[in-house]
Amino acid sequence: MSVIADNLPSVAVIAKTRGYWSGVFRRLSRDPVSVACAIVILLIVFAAIFAPWLGLADPYQGSMIRRLRPIGTPGYPLGTDELGRDMLSRLIYGGRLTLFIGLVPVALAFVIGTVLGVTAGYAGGVVNQLIMRTIDIFYAFPSVLLAIAISGALGAGIFNSLLSLTIVFIPPIVRVAESVTTSVRNLDFVDAARASGAHALTIMRVHVLGNVLGPIFVYATSLISVCMILAAGLSFLGLGTKPPEPEWGLMLNTLRTAIYVNPWVAALPGVMIFIVSICFNLLSDGLRSAMDVRN
Repeated sequence: MSVIADNLPSVAVIAKTRGYWSGVFRRLSRDPVSVACAIVILLIVFAAIFAPWLGLADPYQGSMIRRLRPIGTPGYPLGTDELGRDMLSRLIYGGRLTLFIGLVPVALAFVIGTVLGVTAGYAGGVVNQLIMRTIDIFYAFPSVLLAIAISGALGAGIFNSLLSLTIVFIPPIVRVAESVTTSVRNLDFVDAARASGAHALTIMRVHVLGNVLGPIFVYATSLISVCMILAAGLSFLGLGTKPPEPEWGLMLNTLRTAIYVNPWVAALPGVMIFIVSICFNLLSDGLRSAMDVRN
């Protein structure tokens, strides 16, 4: 009987958690803008993942005879680039690299920044000052210049681009995590856990993290579009992906000389970056509203 009684709180917590997230999903599904953005993102992701099975042309093979064909050319619905390569194929294959470079740095920064921010917010005192003052150093530089400086020092390449973008996005996530953790560390349920003799790591993992993870996650999703734009900018400057990889920012760079010859084809990579970025932004806004229990 005592075993059953001891298990009741954990069952109640699990049921409450499931109920909360089911409510979030239900409210999110009622937002037509968020649903439309999620569908667009999923379509692009699935197209990028299953590109080899879509019967597309080789994104690396081209012919100077058919270079810069306009949109609507038979066999090339989105035209060809400056080397005669199929733009539709390169845009779909390029979604792999662009989404990868946009998601991975934010995911890594989310994990590292959450750990540092929660630790700083809960510990306070010297630990908080040490972490937060170190983070403040990175705020002395604009994010764009910091990413360019790190990538320029490390050299061009996907790995260096991922590393530089991860470093850029850790400070803002740490600041948000520290702020929300500070607001909950002295609440009644945390004081009760502390009075019961629970270890500090257990309190942070079980009681604090579960209450601050949502706002941090929503903020991190809003950074995905920024990360994609910064990654495209690095590739445009020659500090990111190297040719002949089909990455949207690099494609913008290589097509910039064709802007006066075939502007519609030259603008396609930028249009894709804009569409995906705005979809992630709107989906992040919808997720933030859905996670607000007052709605």
